[in-house]
Amino acid sequence: MGSNDIVTIFFLVAAVVIFIQLRNVLGRRTGNEKPPQDPYARRETAEVRPVADKAAPVQPGRDAVEQANPYASADAFTAAGSELNSGIRAVIDADPGFNPNEFMKGARAAYEMIVMAFAQGDRNSLKNLLSREVYEGFEAAIKDREMKGERMNSTFVGINKADMLNAAVKGSEAFVTVRIVSQLISATYDKQGTLIDGHPEEVAEVKDIWTFARDTRSRDPNWKLVGTESEQ
Repeated sequence: MGSNDIVTIFFLVAAVVIFIQLRNVLGRRTGNEKPPQDPYARRETAEVRPVADKAAPVQPGRDAVEQANPYASADAFTAAGSELNSGIRAVIDADPGFNPNEFMKGARAAYEMIVMAFAQGDRNSLKNLLSREVYEGFEAAIKDREMKGERMNSTFVGINKADMLNAAVKGSEAFVTVRIVSQLISATYDKQGTLIDGHPEEVAEVKDIWTFARDTRSRDPNWKLVGTESEQ
């Protein structure tokens, strides 16, 4: 047997070993794999689950509970029969994918993004988060600041508390009003660099009441800020 034959056999053996190892790794299922999800699919669509072992029955998941009671997330969020619960139920009727807990997570994130985008004069980010009317108000304030040569420095410290105050549906529009108490460091300087508002180091408590809205007929899942109010 020549040296070329030995080299050929060596590579064949190596290829077989690598193939077996890849099959063992890539072909192994851990039980945690999830099928691709359509981001616009409604929550009531049944999820395909593996057949459970009869000796270990599977407890109903959140999807099964919500199929049995479409208002389960509303009742878990606030007392059934309350005005807020009735409002959330109305939103769920218009948008079965609505979940109040998930909405509040999104509202907190949107609040920080909007506050910081305004401070930085980031019009592009604001356009995606605000209704046309609210954007025009924010843009006017940013433009006025720029014309005066003023500069705002802000640091978002965090949100102390966020509560849902009201939920309602008017026509195809769903509205949710939230109260957010946040901590912010904010200082505004004139064009000479003189501090004219706020403080560069002190943390201020800010209380806002914001209303978000979404057209439930739209495939766009995003909510937009449609109303702002400062709580004194």
